[in-house]
Amino acid sequence: MATTLHPVLAVPVVLATHYLEDWIPHWDVGTGLSTGRRKRSTALLLEIGELLITFGLLYWFWQAGQTEINYNAWFGGFIGLVPDFLEAPRNFLKWEPKIIKPLNELHQSFHNSTPNMLAGLAPQVILWWVIWWLK
Repeated sequence: MATTLHPVLAVPVVLATHYLEDWIPHWDVGTGLSTGRRKRSTALLLEIGELLITFGLLYWFWQAGQTEINYNAWFGGFIGLVPDFLEAPRNFLKWEPKIIKPLNELHQSFHNSTPNMLAGLAPQVILWWVIWWLK
């Protein structure tokens, strides 16, 4: 029988996990935006693809075969992406509300990207495998 954390505990744990995962060198669709090595249109298309893969994996891991919606999994998945969603206006619209700037700076302080796609995707694939194995 699976147990779930109370949302008061789950939200900070999920957010902390996002920052911990960003600390591990990984490939990121936004790598190169600030230096001009990647166009915003390319990053946006990659981001949409990455979101589709993420939602597909969430569905496959925690929703497939279920008769009821697993709200905890979908809520956790959304919360886990919030730091990236908060960066979107800055990355794609060149606009950063003052209230979001400190959160983006915190996120950036943890972020450790690599331009090498193969080396950068390896930690993410390993993480998904570990999640599947622990599930």
